Amino acid sequence: MSTPQQFSTSERRIDLDWVRISAFGLLILYHVGMLYVSWGFHIKSEHRLTWLEPVMLVLNPWRLSLLFLVSGVASRFMLGKYRLAAFARARSVRLLIPLIFGMFVIVPPQSYLQIVESLGYPAGFADYYLQHYLAFSAQFCPTPCIAQPTWNHLWFVLYLWVYTMALVGVLSLWPAAADWIGERLAPALAGPWLLVLPCVLFAAWRLFLSPIFPSTHALFGDWYNHADYASAFLLGFLLAREGGIWRDIERQRWVALTGAAGCFTIFVLVYIGLVSPSSVPKWFASSAYGCYQWLAMAAVLGFARRHLTADGPVRRYLTDAIFPYYIVHQTAIIVIAHALHGSGMSAGGEAAIVIAGTALTCLVTYEIARRIAWLRPLFGLRMERGSVSGIAQQQPV
Repeated sequence: MSTPQQFSTSERRIDLDWVRISAFGLLILYHVGMLYVSWGFHIKSEHRLTWLEPVMLVLNPWRLSLLFLVSGVASRFMLGKYRLAAFARARSVRLLIPLIFGMFVIVPPQSYLQIVESLGYPAGFADYYLQHYLAFSAQFCPTPCIAQPTWNHLWFVLYLWVYTMALVGVLSLWPAAADWIGERLAPALAGPWLLVLPCVLFAAWRLFLSPIFPSTHALFGDWYNHADYASAFLLGFLLAREGGIWRDIERQRWVALTGAAGCFTIFVLVYIGLVSPSSVPKWFASSAYGCYQWLAMAAVLGFARRHLTADGPVRRYLTDAIFPYYIVHQTAIIVIAHALHGSGMSAGGEAAIVIAGTALTCLVTYEIARRIAWLRPLFGLRMERGSVSGIAQQQPV
């Protein structure tokens, strides 16, 4: 049996900080890409870039699962500093305050512009907000039929809080659960099983739950996503202190990358139509998708552990800034993209302005919020100002 690697409260996982920063950064670019592909989004650009869909599919299967996994790791480290009740309070403050603030202040412009563009809503924002957004019911049915108020992209925050509170409930009944399960799970994942067994798990969710429970992000009934994201969160939480697992992830990074490339090739060829779906068993394509999820995450974590270990002011700044960036980014994207409708710009010029404008909005919002005490908790920042030293010491998102 492997011996758990003990992390002191001063030890930092710089690599996981960089993974979290990079994943949120890619998420912002991904949401800009949603303006240009055929997939559903709140508003759409006048341009369509069909070539962009396979590129975005490189990220789509694993980008959010990876964030939940890193959040699980950070939650485990945080529990080393807090008693369980204090941990639950800290997570609730860090997650629920920005969620509620976001739902009533940050998100409404997204819903308003969606209704303006899809239905030609003639009244102004104030009328929409008071008459419809605060109706606490489904509005504008049947097309679109949206529950308002809504959390839109902030569903991630809600799901993370739910998983965290469920974890708190289990640990309140069985305090030693994390150590007991982690110490037994690590040997089961030794060697090649580290890549194989989680592949089987994620493939099973894809095979058996995804066809029945399509993604909704509506919390209730979203069982495929819950199985996927909760599995990633628990894997991170249970394996956070298992040093042997992290060394194996680093050693097997090239194997994981090669396997991920193979699995991605299978399902993307089916997606773009170069391989007829009828010639590939559905279970095989779905299994390839599920395996790609885990192998891509393992590859990212392995290469990050090997190469993303440099600390400095950029890492410290972005570690604190990335959650406020996440809170405001989608509203900025949608507002800027709407303002550019009818401009006659090329897709490249339009996307460049949306990206630059979104980055500037995120930067200015964070710089204001971090300097004003009462704004800090609204954007997921700690009340006290100070340096952020690492994922093992910060409150995780």
